[in-house]
Amino acid sequence: MVFGQTRWSSFVRACLLISLSWLPSAADSIAQTGSQFPGGILERQATNTRARWSSSFIQSFVPSRRGAFTFPAPYNTRAVRITEAADCGGADCVAYVGYSYWRNTNAHEASNTMWIFIGLMASRGGSGPTLFQYDKTTDAITKVGPLFPASSKFFSNTGEGWYFSASRPNKLYINDGTKLLRYDVVSKQSDTVFDIGTRYGSNRYIWQMHSSNDDLVHSASVRDGSTGQTLGCVVYNETTASFSYFPRTQNLDECHIDKSGRYLLLLEQLDSHVLLENIIIDLQTGARQTVYNAMGHHEMGFGYVIGGDGWNALPNAMITRSFTPTFISTGPVVFYNRDWSSSVLNHVSHLNARPGVPMNQQFACGSNADRSAVQNEIICTKLDTSYQQLVVAPVMTSLDAAGGCCAGDYSKTPKGNLDITGRYFVWTTNLGTNRLDAFLVKVPSHLLVGNDVTSPAAPKNLRIE
Repeated sequence: MVFGQTRWSSFVRACLLISLSWLPSAADSIAQTGSQFPGGILERQATNTRARWSSSFIQSFVPSRRGAFTFPAPYNTRAVRITEAADCGGADCVAYVGYSYWRNTNAHEASNTMWIFIGLMASRGGSGPTLFQYDKTTDAITKVGPLFPASSKFFSNTGEGWYFSASRPNKLYINDGTKLLRYDVVSKQSDTVFDIGTRYGSNRYIWQMHSSNDDLVHSASVRDGSTGQTLGCVVYNETTASFSYFPRTQNLDECHIDKSGRYLLLLEQLDSHVLLENIIIDLQTGARQTVYNAMGHHEMGFGYVIGGDGWNALPNAMITRSFTPTFISTGPVVFYNRDWSSSVLNHVSHLNARPGVPMNQQFACGSNADRSAVQNEIICTKLDTSYQQLVVAPVMTSLDAAGGCCAGDYSKTPKGNLDITGRYFVWTTNLGTNRLDAFLVKVPSHLLVGNDVTSPAAPKNLRIE
């Protein structure tokens, strides 16, 4: 009997191995991922820098028309130019992407194409907020057209603060005075998510909105319609059709719901120190805690936040702070610079956050621009203490070049954002010229985290132990 079981077990295993021989091996899958998302530099943080490229060298490999290209060594990553001079009649009309935590790309996991929206300022020769389509298979980029007709009140908007839904592929969140709208980029129809006008007064408007990844909980700053002063923060729960309001204590800068929709982060100035306070509120229990002189630039995950630690001895250190299971727990440093001369991940993006996945198995990416001789780069870091960084591509921005109108250095800094899979990063750069343009780069995140659940675009591998 034992002999028979052994033979049967061997037979089954042999059949399984034969069957699995038709599937790609782990090595094959990684190779496929490497061919689809090539290049990248994996290195230890705070060890290497690269010299800044000249504008003339950048012009030698970046196409003048929209389309795909490959960054030269040592990056070797694949990128796509989204906008071109013809989009603005040769003028400088491209608005900087809104910010690292407002998604310019849609929930495209189930599709071979991706929507991208970019603001082409109508006042400077553009077509207003404009939709582009990216083919993930061929890397082809197509300008679909303006999201609104010239007669629309939204036509003159730059699109700053607007963002794609994390669960509804065609839906874009936009603000309209007292209302948060969900706008369908295909049908061009919108529905009202909430309206604070009847509850908090018509002389109010919402600003800096955020939504949970399931699209059920939303937050927004509430501002005075006459003075523009931030009065408080509103949270709306679609499931219960209920509002919660948190008035400012002293000087409220902004508020931000986490991706689970449970935790609210308020950034407010409560003392004389230059750093802002972080007020974290558990919307389920009502528990509230204040962390003084804490994070300013930040990004939210599922029950945690990533941001700069202004008191850390390491140069421009970035830490995590978890809201569960202990309210509140400060995590370790996950990123730091080589020196204090620049802030590499000044604008961190974690729009690829995944529920149910430990934070230390996830990653975030960021960017910045300065006037040093060192190359400014798009860099990703795992949210653990491995201190490995993935260098994706150069930012290609010169703060002294003319391109990037209307807000000085701020409009020129990339402030790029990740897509929902963590495989694509969109940003704006002036290429050292007199106009700003939008680009997309493919992030070889498998080098940093492997082909795991944090990257749904990566293949899953089946193994027999």
